[in-house]
Amino acid sequence: MHRDNMTSLIQKIATQAYVTFKNWGSAANGDNKVFLENRGELSNLLTEIRAADLKIAPRKIKSSTKSQSPPVTYMHICETDAFSMGVFLLKPGASIPLHDHPGMNGMLKVLYGKVSIRCFDKLDNPPGAESDTQFEPPLSPNQKDNLRRSILRSVGEYSEESGPCILTPLKDNLHQIDAVDGPAAFLDILAPPYDPDDGRDCHYYKVLQPVSQNADKTSEQQEMWLLEIPQPEDFWCGGEPYPGPEVSL
Repeated sequence: MHRDNMTSLIQKIATQAYVTFKNWGSAANGDNKVFLENRGELSNLLTEIRAADLKIAPRKIKSSTKSQSPPVTYMHICETDAFSMGVFLLKPGASIPLHDHPGMNGMLKVLYGKVSIRCFDKLDNPPGAESDTQFEPPLSPNQKDNLRRSILRSVGEYSEESGPCILTPLKDNLHQIDAVDGPAAFLDILAPPYDPDDGRDCHYYKVLQPVSQNADKTSEQQEMWLLEIPQPEDFWCGGEPYPGPEVSL
């Protein structure tokens, strides 16, 4: 019992993440009872984590260095075949542009500050499949190949007091993260990790306009046109050392 009490919270999170996602893609699926129970336990652990547990604190950014340094940095904690885990740190006003996690699960927990997260789901029906063709954006043929229909699933703000934001391969998979009212940081788990050779590469998107101009649509659950774009020029991510407790798996 004493040894378990000495185990750091981030080590417990990493161990539970491995248990949760180790069989993803084979025995596990989003409706599997054991998977959901394990993910629930992981979510409970993530709810407890705070910046101090990882020896991280908000830092003041000198205005003279703002434009010279990356708007977002990443602290790598660990990676296995089942998942990767690290911390993203956002400067005031920084944004991680709208992007996807193909075939991947995601869980993020704010450590300090506040972030706004907009989540979208891709739709299977191709552009122009329904009667909304007249509302299709005017694009070149090459751009139309990169046009996607989607649903704006949710918009929410998260702080260190919030539970984790959970993303699945089919729900809330595309998302944009914006720092609100100052710097922010969040612990990020992706399962399985990005792997371009296995079809899990990051794609960026731009919101063009609603698919339909019907006035009775609400801001959420509204169909939107998304255009796949290259990584935005004003976004790049640097790296910095992780100062917290060691994690081993």
